[in-house]
Amino acid sequence: MSQLNIIKQGNGHFVIDGDLTFATIDQQTLKSFSFLKTAKEITIDLGNVSCTDSAGLALMIEWIKYARHNRTHTTFKNIPEQLLNLAKLSGFDQTSLFAVQANQP
Repeated sequence: MSQLNIIKQGNGHFVIDGDLTFATIDQQTLKSFSFLKTAKEITIDLGNVSCTDSAGLALMIEWIKYARHNRTHTTFKNIPEQLLNLAKLSGFDQTSLFAVQANQP
């Protein structure tokens, strides 16, 4: 199990490092949504996520809702295959945030 870290890479660009699982998403993670208000456009790179489960998908959905509420445009990069599969099972792959990457080879 690898601890979840949100790493600022520059203005509006963040890298998620570690696991997105029930074991790593805690109250501190839920309180850390303020990074979604640091710019009008936020890119979240999930390329360093090593393991994920449905809690990871739920967290992404909460990030999306929070960003929309704060009128922030959010883009996800390098979504792990596990998350794409979970999104497909739940129908979220039809949203624009997942559909672009799901159609890539």
